[in-house]
Amino acid sequence: MKTLEKIFADKLLKVKAIKLQPTNPFTWASGWKSPFYCDNRKTLSYPELRSFVKIETARIILEHFPEVDAIAGVATGAIPQGALVADELALPFVYVRSKPKDHGLENLIEGELRPGMKVVVVEDLISTGGSSLKAVEAIRNNGCDVIGMVAAYTYGFEVATKAFREAKVQLVTLTNYEAVVEEALRIGYIKEADVELLNAWRKDPAHWAI
Repeated sequence: MKTLEKIFADKLLKVKAIKLQPTNPFTWASGWKSPFYCDNRKTLSYPELRSFVKIETARIILEHFPEVDAIAGVATGAIPQGALVADELALPFVYVRSKPKDHGLENLIEGELRPGMKVVVVEDLISTGGSSLKAVEAIRNNGCDVIGMVAAYTYGFEVATKAFREAKVQLVTLTNYEAVVEEALRIGYIKEADVELLNAWRKDPAHWAI
């Protein structure tokens, strides 16, 4: 029986939300060269897949964080997923900006959180974890308790693992790097020879080159 990680990895590959190009790398916003690109926002365009993400994320939250009082999405990628999940769970929803608005109320958190609320953060993707943990910090500064984070996908970089550990945030994901690579190999999207290159990239993505 397939695990959730492999089922979701397979679904992402089928809608081409995952792109693996070992010999023609992408350039990330950080400047890193990467043979791997994940765009979970594509799931929003497929009603069945969108529903799958909503239901599985809600299930994970109830399983791991049953005391949750509110859901927070990280702008911009996780706003729609977070809102869908909050609606499924009939919970309050807010989203956290990367920086405060430069006009109006100059909000960093959009929506209403009451001090003492137990909040689960919903994220679409974890790379280094930096932007995700800034959202956690903003919520904590608002007097709330972040009890965990659920993300659709993680690259599983050591820098992110360390950052989440130091921030004392439990992270649960729908799928991950290992499951995606295994499924991509199984369906023939990549070859065995590509796996070694992908693994070398993941060990040191900041300095990787073909």
